[in-house]
Amino acid sequence: MARYKKKRARELQHDRFRDTAIGLFDRLGNVLEGRGRTILYGLGGLVVVGAAVWAGVAWSNKKSNEARRAIGRGIAIASAPLASAASPMASTAGSFANEKERATKAIEEFEKVAAKYGDPYRTEARYFIATNRLIIDRPKAIEELTELSNSNQTDVATLAKFALAQAKEADGKFDEAAPLYSQIAGLNSVIVSPDTAKVRLAAVYQKQGKKKEAAEILFQIVDAARKAKDKEGNPVPQSGAAQKASQELQKLDPDRYAQLPPEPPRTGFGV
Repeated sequence: MARYKKKRARELQHDRFRDTAIGLFDRLGNVLEGRGRTILYGLGGLVVVGAAVWAGVAWSNKKSNEARRAIGRGIAIASAPLASAASPMASTAGSFANEKERATKAIEEFEKVAAKYGDPYRTEARYFIATNRLIIDRPKAIEELTELSNSNQTDVATLAKFALAQAKEADGKFDEAAPLYSQIAGLNSVIVSPDTAKVRLAAVYQKQGKKKEAAEILFQIVDAARKAKDKEGNPVPQSGAAQKASQELQKLDPDRYAQLPPEPPRTGFGV
């Protein structure tokens, strides 16, 4: 979730409408190629069409940039320090007395985005509203996350499902959290990696008393990570999830941990 916040706060560089327009011009060029003097007859019309398309692109870019900045303001508020933990360097979003006050203000900012802009920004804003609402109105937030987990916005749906699983786990509803983590692990998503979901699934299994199942999941994560090679045959740096799995397995089942292949030496400046 934190990585996704940083990703949106930096503002995405790609715009779907712009990419579509550029593709349109490429296709027009292919169609007209080799037709000699006939191009001249349609040139005036193409100029008019081109001007209209690029005017639309400019408008779309402006709205997209506005939406991105608005999302960024909401993220800045949701990430702002509390008054008791404020650093000497003040946040541009200020500081808040408690989590509830901060979440309320963040929700207000994201609601402006949801009301003013279309997708993907509306759905992203709804996700941030739901995650902040967990602090204020947990049942309603759970309902919103459940709905968003079925969104056609893939990244948001994955994040919502992960947040929902975490909420279920925190509420002690392990039988509901485990299937959600399993589903996320099967998505092969970049936004929430399979290993991240599996580490959480192993944690849920531990809480259910399923020590053997948890140890096996952790073992498989670490084993695969230690054996992974890049195209040149060099060891691949282990992810944070793999490192976490290694630590948890060593504590949970030292005997199973001892069966892992040796950890590959670190090369270069990889982490």
